[in-house]
Amino acid sequence: MSQPMKKSTYKSQRKAEAEKQEKQRKAMRKLFWAIGIVAVLGIIAALIFTPKPDPTAFEYDQLPILGKADAPVKIVEFGDYKCPSCAVFSQQIKPQIEKEYIESGKVALYFINFPFIGEDSTTAAIAAQSVYHQNNDAFWKYFDALYKNQQDEHTVWATPEYLVQLAKDNQIDVDLDLLKKDIEEGTYESEVNKHSKAANAAKVLSTPTLFINGEEFTGQFSDYAAIKKAIDEALAAGQSE
Repeated sequence: MSQPMKKSTYKSQRKAEAEKQEKQRKAMRKLFWAIGIVAVLGIIAALIFTPKPDPTAFEYDQLPILGKADAPVKIVEFGDYKCPSCAVFSQQIKPQIEKEYIESGKVALYFINFPFIGEDSTTAAIAAQSVYHQNNDAFWKYFDALYKNQQDEHTVWATPEYLVQLAKDNQIDVDLDLLKKDIEEGTYESEVNKHSKAANAAKVLSTPTLFINGEEFTGQFSDYAAIKKAIDEALAAGQSE
């Protein structure tokens, strides 16, 4: 027959059990703290080592292109069709780049809209995007026509009627009725807005702004010698890789 447990023995066992449970609780707290620390360190490491999106990693295949897509040097121009400086670049600098580098397959020129001068800057950009989506080659002819026929930046001149007539007068190879419809309905307004967001992400402050293989050209847009030097350096860098 079992004997009744002594009171002192019972208390000792209760104390031992309580101490055991407390040790287990402390061990679990330490484990949770360790797991928490590891998780926090993991998040910090991810923030530090995860590459951030590159704002100058342009979506070249979605932009108007002058030249060959596999050209080793890619130049992106941010421009506004109402910008007088962009007209200078179009008429004085672009032809030199085209003759010396684009025709030989060394450079491809791309264009991104950054319409900020007036409401009709956006209208002109929508018209140009309509032409681009119909015919990439026609885009560049229209691009030049817009700048050659550019009017005072302080007046509203890029109206739907003017933009369609300009395409007609310069024999731009597109469906003029579709062009008119795209302008009036703002078919490519969201695309133009996306271009503006890309400009903001790349911290573009003025037009024309050039990026050569993703690096902003910080010289004067009208200084062809400086642009040529930057292109040659980009070509040399590509050959050394």
